[in-house]
Amino acid sequence: MKALFDFSFKKFVTPSIVKFVYILIMVLLVIAYLGMVISAFTESTMLGLLVLIIIGPLFVLIYLVLIRAGLESLIASIRTAENTSELVRLAGGTPPAEAGRGSLPNNPPAPQGYNPTTQYPSQGGAQVRPADPDNSGTTPPPNPYQK
Repeated sequence: MKALFDFSFKKFVTPSIVKFVYILIMVLLVIAYLGMVISAFTESTMLGLLVLIIIGPLFVLIYLVLIRAGLESLIASIRTAENTSELVRLAGGTPPAEAGRGSLPNNPPAPQGYNPTTQYPSQGGAQVRPADPDNSGTTPPPNPYQK
């Protein structure tokens, strides 16, 4: 209950309530199934039997599988985030949830000899091709996947 009112979101509340949510959805699906069966029997006995035996259970099974897959995906994402935070902590760093709102670290320096205006023609510079000893840099390198 304490994690529910943690406005800094340092602890995930979803893993502790996912069982309750899954049980609640199962109960709602059973109620929907019973409503479908009763509604079908009020129309006709044949339709009621069809919904009772084939359509209703298929409906419940499909929705239960989809909901279960969605909840498992959500829990897997949360566990991945928790495990990543633990790995950062074990490596001696500060996980993002505990880092606060401080400034972000600076970008690393560019490699020596890097010039974005000559290496990216979309930025307006000339295109530089890799060095070719025979044609002094005018041809692209050979394709290793082409025979």
